[in-house]
This record gives sequence, structure tokens and C-alpha cells, in this order.
Amino acid sequence: MPLALLALAVGAFGIGTTEFVMMGLLPDVADDLHVSIPSAGHLVSAYALGVVIGAPLLAAVTARLSRRTVLISLMALFIAGNALSAFAPGYDSLLAARFLSGLPHGAFFGVGAVVATSMVAPERKARSVSLMFLGLTIANVAGVPVATLTGQHLGWRATFLGVSVIGLAAIASLALLIPHDHTHAPTGGLRSELAALRSLPVWLALGTTVAGFGALFAAYSYVTPMLTDAADFTEGSVTLLLALFGVGATAGNLLGGRLADHAMRGTLFGGLASLAAVLVLFPVLMRAEWSAALAVALLGMAAFVTGSPLQLMVMEKASAAPSLASSANQAAFNLANAGGAWIGGLALAAGFGVTSPAVAGAALAALGLGVAGVAYGVDRRRGALSFGRERLVAGHVPEQAEALQP
Repeated sequence: MPLALLALAVGAFGIGTTEFVMMGLLPDVADDLHVSIPSAGHLVSAYALGVVIGAPLLAAVTARLSRRTVLISLMALFIAGNALSAFAPGYDSLLAARFLSGLPHGAFFGVGAVVATSMVAPERKARSVSLMFLGLTIANVAGVPVATLTGQHLGWRATFLGVSVIGLAAIASLALLIPHDHTHAPTGGLRSELAALRSLPVWLALGTTVAGFGALFAAYSYVTPMLTDAADFTEGSVTLLLALFGVGATAGNLLGGRLADHAMRGTLFGGLASLAAVLVLFPVLMRAEWSAALAVALLGMAAFVTGSPLQLMVMEKASAAPSLASSANQAAFNLANAGGAWIGGLALAAGFGVTSPAVAGAALAALGLGVAGVAYGVDRRRGALSFGRERLVAGHVPEQAEALQP
């Protein structure tokens, strides 16, 4: 695997750290800025809104720039957003800075996935995407806990300054390691990128992402009360258990990349089915501490097995102009975050029990499996029609072939 993937992973590590660290720093930020915890929670939403808006918008605006230039520029915007977060004088300015920090997130992963797959042989494409995403999953294991501890001991502003330094390291890595093949602008431009989004298979792939990862966030958004109320863990041990989720996500990401290079659809279908099964078993697994810890690790593994094949499927459906579609898939991940958490919250509010968000997540995973099945059916139908036309034009049925000629 080329060293350039390391540069992409460094950027992904910084992005993953700044995305999730706010959740651990909410009490500190709320206390320092004299706002309530729910108001501080809007800082998480502002970042997610930045991702959803920025992913397709920045990918479209930068369609005529070289992908190397785009990646470096996106990391520069990332640094600016985090530096402004560190020096924000009040709540409103921090809210705006968090929105700015989220803008480059989706476009970086989208364009980065295109660059990663272009540097390897076709049979290693999914693995290359998984190695870029490795920075994101390792951020959950190491980056977020370290950044949270830093914020708690040195102040939350120090955390965002530290993340800005990671961004500088990412820019240096990208400048040194991304091949010069990516210093030229893509030939298609914005028109080709927009044309790719008119494809039904692309939208079915995006729908699979929203439903599949919505299943994860329906449960994961409420995993802390599940662990404390159902499995009787103390609040102090939850951080270690969330690190177990990160370990499972890292293992699932690497496994999914390797398997998807051999059978992309099989890996996707198997991952979604496994995710549904884990979530259905969550109410049972949460009855004991050892099984609850296992459930958290299995949740991370089953969900992130699907990450690389989902990204690769969207890119293949928009093969002529993949950057915008690939970035849109990152927006879909964040829509899944918001939508999954909302659906899980509805299950809780309805009084179905503390583990009910996991069951709601299982239903979303089944929906994702259904959408993926529809996408597979559309592909087979289009493939059969294409094969039929080729046979006719090739002269296997001369009278119909003659009618097809201009």
C-alpha cells in the first residue's frame, strides 16, 4: 500500500478527534461559557450540520481543482475552524467555529477515497479506503480519550489547539506523500460530477448508507444509559467501554476492507445482516456486564465492516465523476447520525425500555438490507438490458440489430 494513504489517515485521525471530542467536553464548555448542557449540545449539531452542507458544496466548488490541492485546502479550512474554536470569546462564536470545522469533513473523506482508490490495483480498492478510515476509528480509541483528558486538565481550548497541530501534520504529510499524478485538475469538471448524481443506483447506494449507519446511531447514541441502567456499569467505566467500541470499529473496518476486495456486495449484505442480529440481541446481552462489553465491541465491528463497501459502492455507481458522489456519501453518514439518534429517541420516549433504541436500530439495518437488495436488482436488470443490446448490435439477432443501426 502506498505511503500516501498514511497522509490521508493522519487527516482522518484529526477529523475524527475533533468530531467526537466535544461530547466528552460538553460539561467543561458549558461551565466555562455559562450555558446549559442542552445548549452546549448544539455545538455537536453545528458540526454535523457543517458536514452535511459542506460535503457536497465544497466537492462541487472544487471540482475543477487538482485533488491534491483540494485535500490540502480542506485541511487548511479544518485548521482554521479548530483554531477559531480555541479562541472563541463566547458561545455564539464557538457555535460558528464548530460549523466551520465541520465543513471540510465530508469533502475530505470523499475526495480522499477517490485518491486512495486511484493509487492501488483494482483488487485493493476497498482495502485502501479502509486504511484511510483507519485514522477515523483509531481516533475513537486513542485520539478522543487523550483529547478529552487534555481538555479536562488544561482547559477545553487546549484540545482544539492540539487538533489544529494534527491538521498541520496532515498538511505536511499530504504535500510530501500525495503523488504528482493528483496535481492536475480532473477532466470532467462540475457538470460531470452533477450528472453522476442523477443516477438511480447512486441514490440507492446513498439510501443504504443512511439506513445502515442510522441503525448504528440509533443504538450508539443511547449506549451510556443502556450500560448504566441495564448492565449496571458505573458511569466511570463507560469511557473504557466506549474504547472497546473503537477497537471493534477498527477491527471491523480492516476486515470489511479486506473482504470487500473479494466480494463487495457479499460483505455489504453480510455486514448489514450481522448489524441487525447484534442489535436484536442487545436487550439480552445487556443483562450482564461481560456480555454488555461484548455487545459494544460487536456493535462497532458489525457497523464498520460495511463502511468501505458502502463508500466503494457509491463511487462505482458514479465511476465517471466520483468525487461529488463520494462526498455526498459522507453527508449521508451524518444524516444517519442525526436520523438514527432521533428514531432511537422516539423508542425511548414511547416507553419501550432503555434498550429499545437497539431494536429500532435493528429495524433500520433491515431497511438498509432491503434498499441494498433493490440496488442489486436494479444493477442486474440494467446489466441484462446492456447485454441484450450488445448481442443485438453484434448481429446475434440480425433483423433486430439492423433496426438498431442509425
